[in-house]
Amino acid sequence: MLSTLRDIAIEPAAIEVPQGPMVDYERVREIIAFISERWREQPSLEAIAEHVGLSTTHVHHLFRRWSGLSPKAFLQAITLDNAKALLASSASVLDATYEVGLSGPARLHDLFVTHEAMTPGDYKVGGAGLTMRFGFHSSPFGEAVLVATDRGLAGLGFVDNGDRQAALEDLKRRWPKAEYIEDTAATAPLARRIFDPHRWQDEQPLKVVLIGTDFEVRVWQTLLRIPRDRATSYSDIARHIGKPAAARAVGAAVGRNPISFVVPCHRVLGRSGALTGYHWGLTRKQAILGWETGLARNRA
Repeated sequence: MLSTLRDIAIEPAAIEVPQGPMVDYERVREIIAFISERWREQPSLEAIAEHVGLSTTHVHHLFRRWSGLSPKAFLQAITLDNAKALLASSASVLDATYEVGLSGPARLHDLFVTHEAMTPGDYKVGGAGLTMRFGFHSSPFGEAVLVATDRGLAGLGFVDNGDRQAALEDLKRRWPKAEYIEDTAATAPLARRIFDPHRWQDEQPLKVVLIGTDFEVRVWQTLLRIPRDRATSYSDIARHIGKPAAARAVGAAVGRNPISFVVPCHRVLGRSGALTGYHWGLTRKQAILGWETGLARNRA
């Protein structure tokens, strides 16, 4: 039976959406990076606090406010042993959710997601004729950039080092011939729905538009079936799309997922349980997994 992150002993706490998520995340990111590098040593709260130049009380409350987890619980959550437990029955996880159907609605970390794929022609012409509206928004994982068409969310990425242009260009290069219009008012409702867990139970579905090759879209649709506090591997995804020898190609498609977080490519691990490459950085991948763990624990 698949072990879950709920096996970790965590003190009860009410998770919150941070009041200053970008400020919190920059500090939490430094803590996560330190924990990730030293997890084999099981660093103490005192060691973590000394490294980041904060008091132990500040570190503890910051982390709990941000994720609902203590630093110790987060440390347990990112260990290789725990990742291996998550993968133990990853194939059966996909088997159990297969009945949802590729074109049907899916529950994604309590978000009600409906998705449609653009035609291969739309992808081949680089998005020519499409109007993409974009905006920058606060998130628990740093500043995010969202891109939407009139059919729904088409892209979500993250800003690093304050470089908004680089984050936007990363999404633009996927559909270079589309027309891009900055329209924060249009993307703000999507950002609130995605990053505020208090709104995840809304019955109005979050509409997602998948724009890629046929193979990529099949991989991304499979990602939507991975439940929160579960994980799967590239090879299991390959098997489920009928291409058992295509694990490497699946990895490339996962890396090209344009709708980060919502289409949960962060829940795909290496066969060994290692947190392999993530387009927006391994520290952010660990942050997202830990944040989701806090939500899962507090809703259990």
